[in-house]
Amino acid sequence: DAAGKDGTIRAVMSGVNPAGCQVSSFKAPSDEELEHDWLWRSVKRLPERGRIGIFNRSYYEEVLAVRVNEGFLDKQRLPVLAVDRPRDVLWQHRFESIRDHELHLARNGTVVIKFWLNVSKDEQRERFLSRLTNADKFWKFSKHDLSAREHWDDYMAAYEALLNETSRAHAPWYAIPADDKAFMRVAVARTVAQALEALPLEIPEKSAEELARFDDHIARLETE
Repeated sequence: DAAGKDGTIRAVMSGVNPAGCQVSSFKAPSDEELEHDWLWRSVKRLPERGRIGIFNRSYYEEVLAVRVNEGFLDKQRLPVLAVDRPRDVLWQHRFESIRDHELHLARNGTVVIKFWLNVSKDEQRERFLSRLTNADKFWKFSKHDLSAREHWDDYMAAYEALLNETSRAHAPWYAIPADDKAFMRVAVARTVAQALEALPLEIPEKSAEELARFDDHIARLETE
């Protein structure tokens, strides 16, 4: 919370044609989403070929917020076998599902890059205070942010586990220091740019037959 996710998306993607980019934000799951497995709601928002899809939060909440607040599992209508598993086994199974899912995406042409905007506890405190003392930022604050902050150490342990378990060459995690917003946004932008530059992208070319007709097209326009 308060690491700057929304602002980073806005700043980094400001120069991208919105026709080729889509942002999906994931809040608490709806009743419909809870009727499906925990990957369903993100899978249906995957970008089409040739588009950039940005997830503001993602299925990683299922091994982060849900792990720190295990009461969330009670609402997920899990099958009996899942409920009866030891908790460490359940999280390992979720890590396996994530690894399998991202490997499947990579094998089918999706480039996956993941960012952890790592804000310090002291900086988060200052940003929360700013939200509580600046009327223009009141809308950003939620009392739930303070509840989560009380579990800081638990969240850090959960982050460490998910980074170790799910960072792979085909779906790497980038841990970005987030106390300096300008540096953070440049670091994210550079990583995204490098990923795009590594793709075999080319401007579509006209065939020789099409090019041979250009003189006729030009003459037609000039004689209107």
